[in-house]
Amino acid sequence: MSVLNRRPAPEERPRWDRIAEFAARSWGQPVTPLFFLNATSGQMPMSFVQALLAMGYRPIPVAAEGNEKVVDVAIQRTLEALADKDGDVLLASHDGDFLPQVEQLVDGERRVGVLCFREFVNAKFNELAGRGLEFFDLEGDIDAFQVPLPRVRIIPIGEFDPLRYL
Repeated sequence: MSVLNRRPAPEERPRWDRIAEFAARSWGQPVTPLFFLNATSGQMPMSFVQALLAMGYRPIPVAAEGNEKVVDVAIQRTLEALADKDGDVLLASHDGDFLPQVEQLVDGERRVGVLCFREFVNAKFNELAGRGLEFFDLEGDIDAFQVPLPRVRIIPIGEFDPLRYL
């Protein structure tokens, strides 16, 4: 699903530096931000990779060997590996394909969160909220965009600003 239903303009793209800064600030600890890229074509968007590196991200270009969703597989394997390690985890995704791995991480020993647009997150993640899964809205909580996005979402009345719609 798409918020814009078109390619985003530059100011409508997420500010990845803000996302990493939010993670460090919110949980008061250093972060190791990973960014998975599909490199099945043999090509990488080098200017984007260089920008990620400059912001402290670790780009992880992965290539498919068949028809698998290579980025999803890499993220699933990473989440599974994190289950045996100490540390908190933030996942930027709406995808229910990660539900089993996230559910395993929500063990009461660590903080686990999902960075998302709340209206698009897989509904099954909501069931984990009672066990401690936290949600952070990319626009509202993280301020990851330079302009307001044309989203249709439920707005808590305390956050409602009519001027945004006038």
